[in-house]
Amino acid sequence: MTEAAEALHVAQSAVSRQIVNLEKTLGVDLFIREGRSIRLTAIGSVFLEHMERAMNVIEDAKQIIEEYTDPERGTVHIGFPSTLATYMMPTAISAFRKQYPEVEFDLHQQSYVNLSESVMKGDVNIALIAPVPQSDDKIESTILFTENIVALLPVNHSMARRDFIYLTDLRDEPFILFQEQSMLRNIVIEHCKKHGFSPNVAFEAKDIDAIKGLVSAGLGVSLVPEITVIHQTHRSTTAIPIAKPNVTRTVGMIVPKERTLLPTEKLFYEFLKEFFMRLEKFQV
Repeated sequence: MTEAAEALHVAQSAVSRQIVNLEKTLGVDLFIREGRSIRLTAIGSVFLEHMERAMNVIEDAKQIIEEYTDPERGTVHIGFPSTLATYMMPTAISAFRKQYPEVEFDLHQQSYVNLSESVMKGDVNIALIAPVPQSDDKIESTILFTENIVALLPVNHSMARRDFIYLTDLRDEPFILFQEQSMLRNIVIEHCKKHGFSPNVAFEAKDIDAIKGLVSAGLGVSLVPEITVIHQTHRSTTAIPIAKPNVTRTVGMIVPKERTLLPTEKLFYEFLKEFFMRLEKFQV
């Protein structure tokens, strides 16, 4: 209550009074009061979630009005995971800003699960994501490209100089993977199990840079998206293609079905689809 009053520049009693009035209007208790502590009730948490969505809608409406006359001067609110932060995000934004130099970006790095929730709640309107989930009632998914997953080995590893390896070659190796609940971790474990073994997870990491560092220290091997090692392979590691099976993941974006993209975000959304379509044709 004290922090809320300070943020609003009003007396604490005024905040308390407004909350009591709101609870009377709604006919429910939004908070549980225990001495000097206070926490949300179950229905209070539901009400908060809906109010956050409402505030996001209001902010979107303000921005639409501002961008209506000139979408090339607006802001793109976008979420992304750590595995797309080192190459894909900078590449896409750099290419876009060559055409639209006055567009601003509000960037949110989040986990896979949080990205979907952020799009549904309206915290962001576009999220780059991998792998790309199926479209549903609330989210529309677009696949931009499919990339290979490669083996990342210490540079002094016995297989480090091979042109390619088989996934089963890593059967007895200690693995360094993302923490549980990571979609990339699930992809790795699923492919290993399909080929007759469960990876021995020696270490877990929160982001791709930590995985690279642990591999470079000789603490194990990993499977990482190829895009994360383009021009970024640590000098003490080497990335090697996997010949069998062909381990891949889809990379793309999700947008809300229930909300219209802001004018500038729509511009960026269409740009991304065209940009990666041209890039794929060039690579072919």
